[in-house]
Amino acid sequence: MKLVILAGGLGTRISEATHLMPKPLIEIGGRPIIWHIMKIYAAHGINEFVICCGYKGYMIKEYFANYYLHNSDMTIDLSDNSMEILNNQSESWKITLVDTGLQTMTGGRVKRIQKYIGNEPFLLTYGDGVGDINITETIEQHKNSGKLFSITAYKPEGRFGALDIVDDNQVQSFLEKPKGDGAWINAGFFVCEPGVFDYLSGNDYEIFEREPLEKIAAAGQMRAYKHHGFWKPMDTLRDSKELNAMWDNETAPWKIW
Repeated sequence: MKLVILAGGLGTRISEATHLMPKPLIEIGGRPIIWHIMKIYAAHGINEFVICCGYKGYMIKEYFANYYLHNSDMTIDLSDNSMEILNNQSESWKITLVDTGLQTMTGGRVKRIQKYIGNEPFLLTYGDGVGDINITETIEQHKNSGKLFSITAYKPEGRFGALDIVDDNQVQSFLEKPKGDGAWINAGFFVCEPGVFDYLSGNDYEIFEREPLEKIAAAGQMRAYKHHGFWKPMDTLRDSKELNAMWDNETAPWKIW
């Protein structure tokens, strides 16, 4: 089964970094977040990837094109321009990098890579979120459901502390970062049947999370996998700092490899 990664967006909410590079290349512990995502899936036996490139996509292509050299020790003899690899630190991954357009929206990007998937089930995620999601379990649950599409659902914590204020402005309790409003949100780890492509119009400006997914849900073809562990997207510079702090402190919950 292949994993499709949406990695072409502009990343405007973290523009402090994305004016220099695409968001999927922003690093956590010296490695791009897209590498962390791929390692999560590889830990569950997924080693084939299709990356939907867009904004500064050439940088993602160059990263993987030079991955072997960047992650191996070597001896270079300048007298004859020869090179000897001393140890191989590369991954056993097969990666297809596809230019899906600079302004293309998520639905358009997914439709553009259909020919690289064929008539097989596939996985789909975004290039900016990590978690300790049990990918194997999501696949098994999806297969057992008989549905067209499975979505990982997550209840996020609130961003700020909550105060329980009673009469006379007395604070009765304080809870640091409680759960949000109780709603399940889209955490972006999907399992898809090839029939999902039939819900995509082929319009580059189609947003996958709107009409296509709304129609799939209305048809009774969507199943939720409820994730109760850790999940965090890198939406802002603050998120980036928090994820790096977890990695540096060796408390990164998504490091399952």
